[in-house]
Amino acid sequence: MRVLLVEDERKLSAAICRLLEKERITADPVYNGNDGLDWALGSEYDAIILDVMLPGMDGFSVLRELRRNKVATPVLILTAKAALEDRLTGLDSGADYYLPKPFESAELISCLHAITRRGTQAPVMRLAYGDIALEQKDGKLKNTESGAEVKLGAKEFQLMELFLRNPAQILTKETMQDRVWGLESDAEYNNLEVYVSFLRKKLGFIGSRMKIRATRGVGYALEEEP
Repeated sequence: MRVLLVEDERKLSAAICRLLEKERITADPVYNGNDGLDWALGSEYDAIILDVMLPGMDGFSVLRELRRNKVATPVLILTAKAALEDRLTGLDSGADYYLPKPFESAELISCLHAITRRGTQAPVMRLAYGDIALEQKDGKLKNTESGAEVKLGAKEFQLMELFLRNPAQILTKETMQDRVWGLESDAEYNNLEVYVSFLRKKLGFIGSRMKIRATRGVGYALEEEP
């Protein structure tokens, strides 16, 4: 599952990202309403977690603009504005659920699964390309031809999910760094190279024809070996 997280409190955003990562849910964090709207309109997500009190454009305005543009992605409103009037405004604007702060981690995950089940499209639980498939439910990479499988770590899973959502496309190092380690991460690029190396070994372990090709100075692409 891939979600967009629009939350301007960066410590809370980072904590939510860590929580989602443990559930093998990939989160793209942004920190203001304008970026939230742009990302939601420009990418496909299984769900959006949206704060209300945001810089640039408030969450209610973002939500109304999304629905005006026929974006039906399930939206979970997450905010300190817990008054009945605010909750009604959120629901009337097109929210699927309204979760006031503070909240329990288990409740957030439960609500997220609930709104994606109710969505117009089921969340992506299995991604496949060539002879491999990535299973959301158990975090395993499988060879669909031989049945061989291997468990992936959290970062490995996020990287492979990114590759499988963009098969045969060169992903820049900057894009991969942002999507997996976060826009504000100070992680070194050699971290990316290490995890790509891990994935290559695991592709080899399950006997896959898929290869991660490096384009010097640019990035990586998941391709099928002839």
